[in-house]
Amino acid sequence: MNKKLKLWELDRLSEEAFKKQKKFPISIVLDDIRSLNNIGSFFRTADAFNISKVYLCGITAQPPHRDIHKTALGATNSVKWEYHSDIVSLVKDLKKEGKTICAIEQTENTIMLNHIDSLQTDHVVLVFGNEVNGVNQEVVNGSNEVIEIPQFGTKHSLNVSVCAGIVLWEFTKKHIP
Repeated sequence: MNKKLKLWELDRLSEEAFKKQKKFPISIVLDDIRSLNNIGSFFRTADAFNISKVYLCGITAQPPHRDIHKTALGATNSVKWEYHSDIVSLVKDLKKEGKTICAIEQTENTIMLNHIDSLQTDHVVLVFGNEVNGVNQEVVNGSNEVIEIPQFGTKHSLNVSVCAGIVLWEFTKKHIP
């Protein structure tokens, strides 16, 4: 028998211990995300994968908000975040800091997610775009790389927060001891 663990048996970090622990060199940028539930899901996923920071840009709503909290389950308190109205300026600044900017998008020349091992970077910034329009074209043009998730069905996209979970796992797993 394989007994399911109760929440108190999971041996999770306290919020304070989580804030103090060294984060993985991964940040995410949310570009004009409309859905408050998607924003909350990003925070929860960022907490789960020990992400350095979440940048909210454009029309992306900011905590505190009841609908963000509903899916974030408190992760807006544990994950560092900041808001920037202009994503293009933010991406340029992060690039100047030496961070590798990776737009998560479907373009003519992409690196498929299963081939990201070739990326050499000290800190990666993953940019996720609007649910309908994707990542701003100027940001795509200014990115170091564009990453695409291989898909094998009839649909051509994934929900942006589902996409984040897949992409963040692939980038996070190389940092697990």
